Amino acid sequence: MTQTSPDHVQSKAAKAPINWPGALVLTLTPIAAMILLPLYLWSHSISMAAWITFVLFGVWTGISISAGYHRLWAHRTYQAHWTVRLFLMLGGTLTAQNSILYWASGHRTHHKHVDDVDHDPYSSKRGFWFSHLGWMLRNYPSGAANYKNAPDLLNDRMVMFQHNYYIPLLLITNFGFTAAIGWAVGDIWGVMLMAGLVRMVLGHHITFFINSFAHMFGKQPYTDENTARDNVWLALITWGEGYHNYHHIFQYDYRNGVKWWQFDPTKWLVSSLSKVGLTSNLKRIPTLTILHAEVAMKFKRAEENLSTAVSTYGHDMHHDMELIRHRFKQECDALSTTMNEWKSLKEQAFLLKKAEMSQKIQETERRMKVDFRLIEQRLQAHGERLEIALRGIKFVKSVG
Repeated sequence: MTQTSPDHVQSKAAKAPINWPGALVLTLTPIAAMILLPLYLWSHSISMAAWITFVLFGVWTGISISAGYHRLWAHRTYQAHWTVRLFLMLGGTLTAQNSILYWASGHRTHHKHVDDVDHDPYSSKRGFWFSHLGWMLRNYPSGAANYKNAPDLLNDRMVMFQHNYYIPLLLITNFGFTAAIGWAVGDIWGVMLMAGLVRMVLGHHITFFINSFAHMFGKQPYTDENTARDNVWLALITWGEGYHNYHHIFQYDYRNGVKWWQFDPTKWLVSSLSKVGLTSNLKRIPTLTILHAEVAMKFKRAEENLSTAVSTYGHDMHHDMELIRHRFKQECDALSTTMNEWKSLKEQAFLLKKAEMSQKIQETERRMKVDFRLIEQRLQAHGERLEIALRGIKFVKSVG
């Protein structure tokens, strides 16, 4: 693929016309918050009602982006009862991040063209500022609305109702809801300031961190074919969205944090609602597929370390390198055998009755999970041997 030079990107950026609605909202709201909040605090204190509303609206809007805009509508990782969809639609509108149709369609484009400077709406290859905020300030060609990738959303009545009446709904939720609650608790301006303006500004940038930070800082345990990274600190403030490396390789899983210890409240919410019939058809990537991706990355990094060691130290450690390389190859062959056996069983399951195959598949998958763990342990041991060999060579060279 032809690479676009930074100069070319900048020249294109300079020609892009300003997106006035987006630019005004994203620049004026933080300025207003920085001016109005200190002025308010000069003569008032934030009431408990304002703080409570701020927290509740923050939870509502945050979970609406994660569980609604992202996992439900952009990726269709589960289905939800109309009451849940209404709750998430209103909460998403309250965030002032555009309509479901626009947001989800653009996000699908991002996944299809991730990191492409010409087609990814918020490619991190164009810099932190662009991916975090800049892509919304101008009408870049890469961010142009194109709903051809969202026929399901175009046929969703709730999605289209919100899209067609987005501005009135935006005003009702951000001004009407907060003013009504403020009037009810006797603190209109405090509630509107905290649960309306301050909450909106914070919510914007917390969401935008996934487009910027999550493509620049963190780990890549599943794939390095794109810039997405797992970042546990982002997961803590984005309702589990910070496990972005996993998400980019397995985008149709309703979970982002797949380990039992990973913080993913969106996953817990969707799963809990399924117990009472409010969500259904929760999509999950098979455990063995996930393990395969993890182990494949370990092999890839091990081979890179070996290649680096050989190029650095050359013949001084050829015996150790060849021995370790041979062991890595054995583990790679074992991994391929394990995966081929599992795939073969899955193919047979389509040809035979499920009842006849289910027990055999379950037993085999349990055994294969153990095999994967053993392969991982052996990879760890080989890696430690490589480190020992490298330290030995460095010591000999330093003494020499």
